[in-house]
Amino acid sequence: MRFDIGASSLPLALKERLLKLGDQRITKDGMIVIKAQAHRSQDKNKQAALQRLHDMVASIAVPPRVRRATKPTAGAKRKRLEKKSQRSQIKAMRSGTPD
Repeated sequence: MRFDIGASSLPLALKERLLKLGDQRITKDGMIVIKAQAHRSQDKNKQAALQRLHDMVASIAVPPRVRRATKPTAGAKRKRLEKKSQRSQIKAMRSGTPD
């Protein structure tokens, strides 16, 4: 089954997300090629391919959430520094002169 993204009636935002999708089934020309051979009948294979196309479009239909950068809390910073100093003390104790 072949589906031309550019000539489809999908909204522009969905077309752009489909084209940016790094899927090997999308050609350089903007065609989605879906191969279905699981069933013995052609009709069932067409339905399976159509379902896979529908799933692909549905997977990008919801826009990804924008990630907001966060900073570690003051407690997390304090704990990290405490663990670091404890580890430093352990290593310093190891470096005693051998007898």
